[in-house]
Amino acid sequence: MANLEFEFTKDGPLLVKIDGKVEYALCRCGHSTKKPFCSGAHVSAGFKAEPSKLEFKKS
Repeated sequence: MANLEFEFTKDGPLLVKIDGKVEYALCRCGHSTKKPFCSGAHVSAGFKAEPSKLEFKKS
Protein backbone atom coordinates (compact mmCIF):
# COMPACT_ATOMS: atom_id res chain seq x y z
CA MET A 1 0.00 0.00 0.00
CA ALA A 2 1.27 3.48 -0.88
CA ASN A 3 1.52 6.49 1.42
CA LEU A 4 -1.44 8.76 0.71
CA GLU A 5 -1.66 12.44 1.62
CA PHE A 6 -4.38 15.04 1.12
CA GLU A 7 -3.00 18.58 1.34
CA PHE A 8 -5.52 21.39 1.52
CA THR A 9 -3.41 24.32 0.34
CA LYS A 10 -3.84 27.87 1.66
CA ASP A 11 -6.37 29.64 -0.57
CA GLY A 12 -5.98 26.94 -3.23
CA PRO A 13 -6.68 23.39 -4.38
CA LEU A 14 -6.71 20.04 -2.65
CA LEU A 15 -3.53 18.20 -3.60
CA VAL A 16 -3.69 14.41 -3.67
CA LYS A 17 -0.20 12.98 -3.14
CA ILE A 18 0.84 9.35 -3.48
CA ASP A 19 4.25 8.49 -2.05
CA GLY A 20 5.07 12.22 -1.91
CA LYS A 21 4.27 12.92 -5.58
CA VAL A 22 1.35 15.21 -6.51
CA GLU A 23 -1.04 13.13 -8.61
CA TYR A 24 -4.07 15.44 -8.66
CA ALA A 25 -4.96 19.06 -7.85
CA LEU A 26 -8.69 19.21 -7.14
CA CYS A 27 -10.85 22.34 -7.14
CA ARG A 28 -12.14 23.61 -3.79
CA CYS A 29 -13.44 27.02 -4.86
CA GLY A 30 -16.16 25.88 -7.29
CA HIS A 31 -15.00 28.23 -10.07
CA SER A 32 -12.73 25.85 -12.03
CA THR A 33 -13.24 25.50 -15.77
CA LYS A 34 -11.75 21.98 -15.55
CA LYS A 35 -13.82 20.50 -12.68
CA PRO A 36 -13.10 18.46 -10.69
CA PHE A 37 -9.52 19.58 -11.33
CA CYS A 38 -8.06 22.97 -10.44
CA SER A 39 -7.74 25.51 -13.28
CA GLY A 40 -6.31 28.30 -11.11
CA ALA A 41 -9.64 30.15 -11.02
CA HIS A 42 -9.42 30.38 -7.21
CA VAL A 43 -7.03 33.33 -7.62
CA SER A 44 -9.44 35.58 -9.55
CA ALA A 45 -12.40 34.31 -7.47
CA GLY A 46 -10.72 35.45 -4.25
CA PHE A 47 -11.07 32.00 -2.64
CA LYS A 48 -9.80 31.91 0.96
CA ALA A 49 -9.19 28.81 3.08
CA GLU A 50 -6.73 27.73 5.73
CA PRO A 51 -4.22 24.95 5.00
CA SER A 52 -4.38 21.47 6.53
CA LYS A 53 -3.26 17.88 5.81
CA LEU A 54 -4.47 14.33 6.16
CA GLU A 55 -1.87 11.57 5.93
CA PHE A 56 -2.26 7.81 5.63
CA LYS A 57 1.05 5.98 5.92
CA LYS A 58 1.52 2.36 5.02
CA SER A 59 2.36 0.14 7.95
